[in-house]
Amino acid sequence: MLTSTTIDRVVAAALDEDAPWGDVTSETLIPADAVATASLVAREAGVFSGGAVFAAAFRLVDSRTRVDLLLADGEEFEPGAALATVTGPARSVLTAERVGLNFVQRMSGIATLTAAYVAEVAHTGARIADTRKTTPGLRAFERHAVVNGGGHNHRFSLSDAVMAKDNHLAVLAASGVPVTQALQEALARLPHTTHVEVEVDRLDQIDEVLAAGVGTIMLDNFSIDDLRRGVEHIAGRAIVDASGGVTLTTVRQIAETGVDVISVGALTHAARGLDLGLDIDLRLADPV
Repeated sequence: MLTSTTIDRVVAAALDEDAPWGDVTSETLIPADAVATASLVAREAGVFSGGAVFAAAFRLVDSRTRVDLLLADGEEFEPGAALATVTGPARSVLTAERVGLNFVQRMSGIATLTAAYVAEVAHTGARIADTRKTTPGLRAFERHAVVNGGGHNHRFSLSDAVMAKDNHLAVLAASGVPVTQALQEALARLPHTTHVEVEVDRLDQIDEVLAAGVGTIMLDNFSIDDLRRGVEHIAGRAIVDASGGVTLTTVRQIAETGVDVISVGALTHAARGLDLGLDIDLRLADPV
């Protein structure tokens, strides 16, 4: 969940990175009494995300700056649409501009890409989910954007659920502990509210995982035919999560195999920032 505390902490760090000793350009060239009125304008179509983050960049630079959001997160827009207006001291607006744009462009890009994936599987029961392949420090922002695009969040961190992947199973195999036994012992130790997911990369691994009674089985890098076989074999005894090799070209076929979840790392690690611009008008403050 994206909280105001998280927004302020991350945005403040970004502002400190961008202007550690102030904005030399604005402070040198822009009159202290100049006022800026600006519009956040879309240069291309997309899905809006990051409005509160965009506004925080201006607020944290100067509390006198006002940001009015014209769209809510998750709303679609067309090229040329005004997404927000900004009014405040010109120096402050110019100082916050790049950081505010960086966040809203990145988040709107993720939301827009997610929406494209969601549209491809809308005729099925599959949900599109993100992964932990996020930008370090920006996970809450990027995962908020996935939800804005109609997607779902997988576990937020390593602390939120048990997810045994190929390397975990390799360690178990090397230690001589049968997978079913290890999983059953883990389930016995865990609180009943902790979800357990296990990744397999071959059909013949499914039975030993199913026998343990886990909640979700991830079929990783399966062919379309093997995904279909895996879904039929699991037969509702666990949630089926497909991952690996998922693109906008392949996601429809994957969804049509009957899987419940499709985990897509590309939502966050391969999304490009949308082309959004801040069009600024400057004027001197009205005389008192």
